[in-house]
Amino acid sequence: MPLLRGTSRLGAGLVLVLVAAVGCTGGDVEGSSRTGSASASNRTESARGETPGSTPRPPPAPADPVSLPALIQREHQGSDLGLGAVRLRTGAYTQYAVTYRSNGLTISGIMNVPRGGGPFPALVLAHGYIDPAVYTTGRGMPREQDLLARKGYVVLHTDYRNHAGSDDDPDNDVDLRLGYTEDVIAAVLALRSAARPNVDDDRIGLLGRSMGGGVVYNTLVVAPGLVDAAVVFAPVSSRPEENIDRFQRPEGDPVVDEIEAAHGTPEENPEFWRQVSPITYVDRVTEPLLIHHGTADDTCPLAWSRRTAAAFEAAGKDVELRTYAGEGHTFGPRWRDSMAATTAFF
Repeated sequence: MPLLRGTSRLGAGLVLVLVAAVGCTGGDVEGSSRTGSASASNRTESARGETPGSTPRPPPAPADPVSLPALIQREHQGSDLGLGAVRLRTGAYTQYAVTYRSNGLTISGIMNVPRGGGPFPALVLAHGYIDPAVYTTGRGMPREQDLLARKGYVVLHTDYRNHAGSDDDPDNDVDLRLGYTEDVIAAVLALRSAARPNVDDDRIGLLGRSMGGGVVYNTLVVAPGLVDAAVVFAPVSSRPEENIDRFQRPEGDPVVDEIEAAHGTPEENPEFWRQVSPITYVDRVTEPLLIHHGTADDTCPLAWSRRTAAAFEAAGKDVELRTYAGEGHTFGPRWRDSMAATTAFF
């Protein structure tokens, strides 16, 4: 089924900028005694958000490099999508090993391409947490990869940096894994810049599961207009400190100490933690979002999705939360129902 086009999207390599609610400051504004035109001076000051005679506003402070505002300001680049060896052939699609470039790194993954001429709408898949030490390319969502390709979607599943055949980013874990968001944005840009005749690059969506749901949240706030729609399954919290407290701290993960040494605890540096939370910037989102969550999920509590959906609704965004009685984190009996709703939504 086709994806609906949104009202706007970003082209490959387009600069993603944070529109700050401040005026630009330039040289000294001359007074009427020097220019002979007080009204012209006043209009200049007014256009900059200043009142006549006020002190010009300073330029905005640079964003913390580890933050969503920094990703918003960054020029994201995704390119060089290359199809490698055939991994699987079915009557409905062919699966290829792929690589692409993400802000200077090479990222591996797989791509399922339906049989036929196309062009087909495309979906970028963001998988959940799997220890990179044991992760293998394309792992995480085999059911979704297969079903969506059979439904007529090109499916690009990114491995993320530090996974499988991707390049290494040694700072990624301490930097709250924000690099995964860069890799998903770059996957979309790489699909578009490849200009493949069997890919309809005007119809691209996102699908994420668990940790990948959090990556999708980040992508929606960093790059509004990049895709047409997004779906997440059993997503993590939209507040990273809650994910750390639930998944990493109880396991004694030494990365937690490194994160807090670099960025402070939420109590010590609340502004840092506010700036790495997608819920802080939900007003930027322009795409419709569908959230699937089971009531018996003991990995990612349903309360997390309820709170995130409520934040989207409060901001006037197009969001739907579907709950599934008795379903756990990975979905079982109701999985096909959830996928039927997903393809209908896209």
